[in-house]
Amino acid sequence: QVQLVESGGGLVQAGGSLRLSCVASGRTFSSYTMGWFRQAPGKEREFVARINRSSGSAYYADSVKGRFTISRDNAKNTVYLQMNSLKPEDTAVYYCNADRPGSLASWGQGTQVTVSS
Repeated sequence: QVQLVESGGGLVQAGGSLRLSCVASGRTFSSYTMGWFRQAPGKEREFVARINRSSGSAYYADSVKGRFTISRDNAKNTVYLQMNSLKPEDTAVYYCNADRPGSLASWGQGTQVTVSS
């Protein structure tokens, strides 16, 4: 497992932007598929985006497609989530996830994103 630390959350008005960062410990970051999930109050945690190990492929939930972009910098052990055109329904705690075959998935502690209308 790796330790993950998210940052970049905050309060923003609808239509605004935020960039989340997630830094991973260790020297095996490039072997992990990295993802972002979110959990709104009273709701289950849901998938937002993920990016494969080679950074060649990214996948998004339909609700964020065209507005959010996931990227990674393997040299910095960091995955990013650029969030544009934010909506009040994007309000949630955002969690970073690291996953690879044969290992338990790792989760960060979460960062709060609040979008005001």
